[in-house]
Amino acid sequence: MLDVPRLRLLRAVVATGSIRAAAAALDYTPSAVSQQLALLQRETGLRLFDRVGRGIEPTVAGRTLAAEAESLFEALNRVEGVVGDLRLGRVGRLSIAYFSSIGATWLPPVVAALMAEFPELRLDLRMMELHAATDSTAAADVDISIFVERPGTEYSPLHQVRRLVDDPYLVVVRDCDPLAGLTEVPLAALAEERWVDNDLNHGACRQVLLAACAEAGFSPRFSVETHDYHTAIPFVATGIGITVIPELGIGELPAGLTAIPVVAPAPVRHVSVAVKKSIGEHPAVRRVLELLEARVPAVAGR
Repeated sequence: MLDVPRLRLLRAVVATGSIRAAAAALDYTPSAVSQQLALLQRETGLRLFDRVGRGIEPTVAGRTLAAEAESLFEALNRVEGVVGDLRLGRVGRLSIAYFSSIGATWLPPVVAALMAEFPELRLDLRMMELHAATDSTAAADVDISIFVERPGTEYSPLHQVRRLVDDPYLVVVRDCDPLAGLTEVPLAALAEERWVDNDLNHGACRQVLLAACAEAGFSPRFSVETHDYHTAIPFVATGIGITVIPELGIGELPAGLTAIPVVAPAPVRHVSVAVKKSIGEHPAVRRVLELLEARVPAVAGR
């Protein structure tokens, strides 16, 4: 394995153009720098410098190795920043992946609280659908992921996963629709209706609904294609069809529309959160989980 301090010296010599200048910048003696460079040459089996008069000139190999080492030192700087944050008991940067209906309901107050309580925290918020995540824990570099469970998913051992809420689906119809007078709507009763699609084809939420429809013995007749709940709802208001949406995604319905629980079978999406175990005990992460779980009783009690 290459010696990192020697690579740092190589980079400094290439950048400054001389052993003496690099030694002064890094608080070494020129002879110590020369010694370490000689060891690095033996370590790599490469000629890194040529003698030119009383000085040295980096070879192509020397310049290439110094340039390739830049990404290593950038990563080391990030790690050193993390170490500093850990010593102070804080997370300097926190990434959160989410899906649209959580982004529209739960996430804004969570973000507001975090900004107030951890003013130095840098938040990186990522819309999960936009990244086309197929793994429920989202990308490996995300610290916290709020997601809809997919059947059969195996979660990374690097993450701790907990369920937040079971979110049932409701059908949105116009007040003048005969279905509006029911307290519950059997899913099979929607088989002949025209549907307004409201999700991505690969979306976990859509798959939950399609699986329930298959269990009820039909496939929805989609007459309008949209990719989010708030776009689908105004189409229902025109009378073009109905749409079926998880309760968390409905929000405030426009006048003239109503939402009724769907049953027999009752499609339900399971909303969970995955947290990197390596940062699970940090104050900002614990606070995110507290804020998310505080939203659950209000949803479950609706």
